[in-house]
Amino acid sequence: MSFLLNPVGTPSNQRKFAQHLVLCLLSALFLVTGCKKDVEIEPTPVNNTLTANAGADQETQVGQVVTLDGSSSKDSENKSFTFQWAILRKPAKSQVTLAGATTAKPTFTPDEVGEYELELTVANANGKSTDKVLVTAAVSQPVTINQNISVRTVLTDRIANPELPDYIVARSVAVTAELTINPGVVIAFERDTRMDINDNGGIIIAKGEPNKRIRFMGVEKTKGYWVGIMVYSGSNANVFENIDVMHTGSRFMLSGIKAGMGLFGSSKAQIALKNSVFSDNDGYGLYVQEGSILREFATNTFRNHTEAGILIDAVNVPKLDVTSVFTGNNGRNVVEIMSSVVKGGKDDEIVWKGFADKTPYRMTGILTINAGWKLEPDVTIEMARDAEIRVDNSAYLIARGTPTEKITITGVSRTPGYWRGLISYSTSAQNVIEYAEISNAGSLALVSGKKANIALYGAKSTMSIKNAKISGSAGHGIYVGYGSVLNNDAATANTFENNGAANVMIDK
Repeated sequence: MSFLLNPVGTPSNQRKFAQHLVLCLLSALFLVTGCKKDVEIEPTPVNNTLTANAGADQETQVGQVVTLDGSSSKDSENKSFTFQWAILRKPAKSQVTLAGATTAKPTFTPDEVGEYELELTVANANGKSTDKVLVTAAVSQPVTINQNISVRTVLTDRIANPELPDYIVARSVAVTAELTINPGVVIAFERDTRMDINDNGGIIIAKGEPNKRIRFMGVEKTKGYWVGIMVYSGSNANVFENIDVMHTGSRFMLSGIKAGMGLFGSSKAQIALKNSVFSDNDGYGLYVQEGSILREFATNTFRNHTEAGILIDAVNVPKLDVTSVFTGNNGRNVVEIMSSVVKGGKDDEIVWKGFADKTPYRMTGILTINAGWKLEPDVTIEMARDAEIRVDNSAYLIARGTPTEKITITGVSRTPGYWRGLISYSTSAQNVIEYAEISNAGSLALVSGKKANIALYGAKSTMSIKNAKISGSAGHGIYVGYGSVLNNDAATANTFENNGAANVMIDK
């Protein structure tokens, strides 16, 4: 018997059919779902942010200017914002304040050892943000100098605080090579020590700045603690500019002199001295021995000395500028001049100027004039006991003041007969005294047993004296030796007061 088999009806075919049907349904489902619209996902909201950044923590020295930096602070929308800095914490004794507290980069100067904590606040419409920074201030230890300086040496500003020493000189030091001292350096000297700038190699270059002065001082800040600076070097490189010298005078330098700085003539020591201050020295501020050289001298100040601010020889007097100050509470507020000679070339005219602060010159002994010597209006010369002025034959004197700015030559003590007087041997027709006051001479005879404020002596010694006041002589007002020449109207062209003998005495 033959059978017609239905493939669908067989169990095998039924399984195949079911599998095929499932595949068709899955395909249809995929097609249906693949055609649906994508689901939209809401974005996460972005917050606008403002972030303060007070910068990195810093380590510094007491006295060193600190600059804070908040410039890395930012706003996510690049909107502008304000700065406000505040000091949260500082050492107990500190008095610091911030400069520019509302700027990105304020400054302050630590004045005590310790930690300074500061806070920055930045703010705008987006809000505000804060950040802190820590500044730690310490003090470095000074370097000890206890041996001579015999090789080229540079001293650097190691410690920012100008009240603290960078170097301490523990024993007297001789400089026999080039020594450069950088701006801001402070050198403190132990008791009775000194610094010698020697000739034949010794050079000192100490150039400070107005805000970074170089200071030579005592370990203890008292008058007379250390000896001072002794300059023997004749180098034309020697310079002191924007320097302070103080607390010297513990011992004599040479010739019984105490001073902050001494220049010695045997080696023709020289220095340029500018914008410098000598103060609180037990002696003079500056001693310039005859033979030494003030190469430059400008805008210097001398105050609080036991003696005068300066003791100088006559040759260097013209180097003094009119703006320097010599009257700051010194033992004697004068420019003191030792016995010395005014000298120059054949055609040189040596000029002594009047100072802006009215400082008088003070002559301590004999002043000899071997060149043309001119006194400008308003000059005052005070003469020590028995001191005198001698105008030699080859020289001349021009002392011409004005009605309002007279030239004055008188005694330290304004008493009759205090100093010896002025004597001229000069035959020059340039000799003149006009609008001047010459007083209180005649302590000793000037010549031929004669006492006088002014004496002309020698064949053809010549002078014109007019509009002058001649007073307080212990002898004659004017004495004219035989053969000397005085203007004929001298007796009437001048004023005479309180002279011990004749106002004008002429030997014939």
